[in-house]
Amino acid sequence: MSVRFVGMDTKTARQFWDGSTDAYGNAPIERVCDGGAIPCRHCLKPVAAGEAYLTLAYSPFGERQPYAETGPVFLHAEPCERAADASEPAAMFHYNNNEYILRGYDGKDCIHYEVADVVPASELAAAAEAMLARQDVAYLHMRSSRFNCYQCRIERAE
Repeated sequence: MSVRFVGMDTKTARQFWDGSTDAYGNAPIERVCDGGAIPCRHCLKPVAAGEAYLTLAYSPFGERQPYAETGPVFLHAEPCERAADASEPAAMFHYNNNEYILRGYDGKDCIHYEVADVVPASELAAAAEAMLARQDVAYLHMRSSRFNCYQCRIERAE
């Protein structure tokens, strides 16, 4: 089995670019990158120094429920090309942070308490593949180990 790392979908990103409010009903905050590590969740590339980006509350779930976590994410302020689904994590994940939380969810979007770990960037694909080998896991979320920010979704490759 192989996996695929999936960035924020373009329809969702476009809503923010077009002025929609975030998960808390607030307008995204626009800032200019000073060259720090600002990972765009749509293109899965860092925002370059001098480029504008949005900070917004985001919940990667279809509806509100007890496990539908919400947190801050970054997005280029101007439309960018969505990252292609890939069997390996995007390059930015190897230098933004050296460890990530992988958290499994079942088919009802509930956290699977037996499927979660803090994983070094170099082992993300292998760990995700092992977690998704379980039939009771529908997908994974990858989150920052320091700030718990949502990074991307990981699914079985078809």
